[in-house]
Amino acid sequence: MKVSLVVPAHNEEKYISVCLESIAKNGEELHEIIVVNNASTDRTQEIAASFSKVRVVTEPKKGANRARQKGVEESSGNIIAFIDADTKMPENWVKEIITNFQKDEELVCLSGPYIYYDVSALTKVSVWIYWNVFARAAYLFTGYMAVGGNLVVRREALEKIGGFDTNINFYGDDTDTAKRLHKVGKVKFNQKLIMRTSARRLKGEGFVLTVYRYVINFLSEVFMGKPINNDYKDIR
Repeated sequence: MKVSLVVPAHNEEKYISVCLESIAKNGEELHEIIVVNNASTDRTQEIAASFSKVRVVTEPKKGANRARQKGVEESSGNIIAFIDADTKMPENWVKEIITNFQKDEELVCLSGPYIYYDVSALTKVSVWIYWNVFARAAYLFTGYMAVGGNLVVRREALEKIGGFDTNINFYGDDTDTAKRLHKVGKVKFNQKLIMRTSARRLKGEGFVLTVYRYVINFLSEVFMGKPINNDYKDIR
């Protein structure tokens, strides 16, 4: 089993070094590491290219799903993992991926929750409630759920559904992917497959507004097949 890691990155000079350092430390089982420089105007490409085991490719048209699709096209693994450039890969994350896909041939998509590493204790409790109450219930109801920055897919299944929908700019992109993959195999949301990430959007937009936007667009994708919001604000 070969696991390719794809890291979409748009103007991530503040975070990309920490992300890649965590990958170097905890991702030794990875087949390859690809950073997709997605229309950056800062030092993202330069910083990413300074890491010896990282290959940098370019997607000039902005959009997370466009960057992910570019990473798919450039990768060679039969399992493709995606994390965001402001995340810190935990120890044993890759091992957990390999274990899950080796045990279940029907598994086509694996994902898990975010844990924010730079928030207050109260916010951490609120986030825990979000994942263990709303998210758990939503997953049990739909049978699918995914987080774009903590996402692993089987290449064969992704090809069957035609790859990522590059018409979706931001909100609902992960739900759309999980929903379509659910039609060709098992989508597993594992509460133990945690990815540590920055809380820049929570801090920039506020906890309540951020949660509202993600929830309403999740529901819109589930019941209407498209996100309500196709516009979003970059927070860097």
